[in-house]
Amino acid sequence: MSNKAEIFSNKMCDILNYGALNLAMGIGYEAGLFEVLANMDTPSSCSVIAEEGGVSERYLREWLGVMVCGGIVEIHTDAQGQELFELPEEYVSFLCRSGGNSNLGVYTQEIPLLTDCAREGVLEGVKSGAGIPYERYPRFYSFMEQLADAKHRDVLVQTFLPSVLGGEIVRRMKKGISVCDIGCAEGVALEVMAQVFPASQFTGIDISEDSLNNGRNRVAQLGLKNITFQLQDAAGGDIDSVRFDYITAFDSIHDQTRPFEALCNIHKMLKPGGVFSMIDIKASSSVGENMDHPMGAFLYTVSLMHCMPVGLVDGGTGLGMMWGREKAVSMCREAGFSRVEVNDIPEDGFNSHYLCFK
Repeated sequence: MSNKAEIFSNKMCDILNYGALNLAMGIGYEAGLFEVLANMDTPSSCSVIAEEGGVSERYLREWLGVMVCGGIVEIHTDAQGQELFELPEEYVSFLCRSGGNSNLGVYTQEIPLLTDCAREGVLEGVKSGAGIPYERYPRFYSFMEQLADAKHRDVLVQTFLPSVLGGEIVRRMKKGISVCDIGCAEGVALEVMAQVFPASQFTGIDISEDSLNNGRNRVAQLGLKNITFQLQDAAGGDIDSVRFDYITAFDSIHDQTRPFEALCNIHKMLKPGGVFSMIDIKASSSVGENMDHPMGAFLYTVSLMHCMPVGLVDGGTGLGMMWGREKAVSMCREAGFSRVEVNDIPEDGFNSHYLCFK
C-alpha cells in the first residue's frame, strides 16, 4: 500500500468513527446525559449514573462505550476493578447548555435531524435537481428555532445591536423607529427588541402561517402592542407602501428561493438613509478558499441537506448556506445598496454582519 493510500485509509477510519460519534453525542445531548455526567462529583459507575439520570443502564453503558472510545468521557477503575466514568471538567462548557456561546454539543443534533428529514429527498434531488419543500423539515425547524431563540435572548440586545453603527442603531431605536425582521419565524428577535425599545415599532415577515400565529399568540400574552406580523414572501408581494428605518435578516437570505429579488425588495422597503443588517455564514464564495474553514465540511453538509434544496423549490436559485462573502457583497450592491460593510460579530465566530446602506 502506498503512503498516500495508507493515509487515506486511516482518514476513512477517522471519518467512520467521528460520524458515529456525532450521532451518539447528539442522542446523549438530547437525552441530557452530558448534564448528568457534569453534575457527578466523582467518577461514577454506570449504574449510579443511570440512576441519577433516570435512564436505562443498558443503553447508557453502550452509549458510554462510544464516548470512551471517542475520547469524550474518561474511564477509571476502582480498587474492586469496577469501571467508573467521568466527563472532564474542561469539556463541560463545550457539551452542556450551561456553556452558553461555548456550547458546541447542541450542534451534534443537526446532522442526524437533517438525515431524518431529508436523506431520501436529497438522494432524489441528486438525480433530478429538484428541491425539497419546507414541509419536510418540521423537527429540524423546531430545533433551529430553539437554537436561534436562545441566542437572541442571550446576545441580541446585549451584544449585537450595540455593535451596529457603533451603538447608533440602539440610540435610534430608543427614540423610536420602524424595524422589520425578514424570516422572523415566531418572532423572538422582535419580542426581545420590542420589550427593550417600546418607542419603536416592529414588523415580522415570514412565509409560515403557523409560526406567525404562534408569534401573535405569544405577543398577545406578553401584552406587547408594538409588534405586528405579516405573511409574505420576502421576494414578492406589494411592498411599495412599506418603509422601514432598519431591517434585519438572521441567516434567512440564503434559504430564499429568489434571494436576489428578496434583497431588491428589502432595498425598496427601507427609507432613504435606512440600514439593513444581514447576518449570514462567514465563508468565502470559493470552495478552495473554504478548505481551511474549521467547520467547512459541516456547513457544506447542512447546506446540502437543507439550505440548497429548500432554495431550489419551484425552480429557485438554490443559493446555499456557503454562498460566501464575495457573492453576498456583489448581490447586495446589485440590489441597490450604496455601501456594504462586512463586519465580525462579537462572540459569534460562525457569522458575518453585512451592514448595507440605502
